[in-house]
Amino acid sequence: MPRKKRARKMLMPPTIKGLSVTGVRGRKSNQMFLLLEEYEAIRLLDYCMLNQEQAAVLMEISRPTLTRIYEEARRKVATAFVEGRDIVFRGGKVKFEENWYSCNNCKARFSDPGKADIHCPECKSQDVEFLNDSFT
Repeated sequence: MPRKKRARKMLMPPTIKGLSVTGVRGRKSNQMFLLLEEYEAIRLLDYCMLNQEQAAVLMEISRPTLTRIYEEARRKVATAFVEGRDIVFRGGKVKFEENWYSCNNCKARFSDPGKADIHCPECKSQDVEFLNDSFT
């Protein structure tokens, strides 16, 4: 019997919900789903330029597990590029270090202010959306 899958730690949610192919219409059924832990592995290794040991520590997983996640993410991205498929960030077993919010007025993103009444630090609007669950 396999072990229960532990949640992978993410520092913050993605700024977008996915990427769309230009010049192709009506292909919703041909989407490639990139799990949030796969997104985080690519972000830490390729964008933040961390080595695998550093990224594994941040995600609170082993280095071999990070390698498997990263290889699967690269395979999905390559398939989407070659086959002209949309990439959608969704799913996976992740946990966030903090609660993240997005302002519906000015589109600013911010982490948990630790207050009962949550408002945007930029425009002071209370029209904010909780982001932690919006990708699952």
